[in-house]
Amino acid sequence: MTTTWLICIDDTDDIGTKGTGEIAEEIMHLIMAKSVVRSVNDRKVKHATWVTRHQLFVHPDIPYTSHNSAMCFELESDLSLSQIKQLCIAHLVAESAAVADPGLAIVDKHALTADDCHQLIGFGVDAKQMVKTKNEAYQLAKTVNVDLSEHGGTGQGVIGALAGIGLRLSGNDGRLKGQVSVGLSAEIPSVLLSVDQITEQCGLDGVMDVNGQMLNGNEQVLLSGKVKAVFHGHLFLLLAYQVPDPKTGALQWCNALRQQLKKY
Repeated sequence: MTTTWLICIDDTDDIGTKGTGEIAEEIMHLIMAKSVVRSVNDRKVKHATWVTRHQLFVHPDIPYTSHNSAMCFELESDLSLSQIKQLCIAHLVAESAAVADPGLAIVDKHALTADDCHQLIGFGVDAKQMVKTKNEAYQLAKTVNVDLSEHGGTGQGVIGALAGIGLRLSGNDGRLKGQVSVGLSAEIPSVLLSVDQITEQCGLDGVMDVNGQMLNGNEQVLLSGKVKAVFHGHLFLLLAYQVPDPKTGALQWCNALRQQLKKY
């Protein structure tokens, strides 16, 4: 029997050390490697999703490395909460920077009630615009049965870890960690793909324009530079915008610019 887990970490890094997103991705793969469910025909079944980055409030009273963002992911596993927590803690302790204040939040997604989700989402939204406290985080975690723990330093990372769970639950916050691989290189600085090709090659759910409209499967998108995706409407989507073609003047879809991605 598998459980769908939401796992979020925050405040693990320092300037020049391994980033929180990379650590989250490593933890996800560690859990996947240990999670094997054998069906009647002995096939191994594993399932995980993208790591999402959730931007939190930047304020002088909040210690952070560079951006104050939490990293969250969802996966299905047959491991118990204690087994998953043990794997997470071991990797956090081994990989977090010495000066970091790591926090870890784990919850069975489908054990949450509608009210639990409402409270967690509210906490996450608040953490994007105001200073929250460890006490508030622990009180809420106890109320909604989120396993929340700190693993070094001041433990302030528990605030972001819980907020990240809420923001992931909202389905409308966050950018996917890293870049979407579409085959770009120094020799191939840009590529023109249809929306259907993008979803098939990259494992995304679709392409959305900066105004929130979904593109049709046959629409062509010119991809170049850093190709990033966002989490919106509970979907993993490439963000795109239109610019006039310099030669023909016809409108051309392109992957979103850094400034356009910032709202996520």
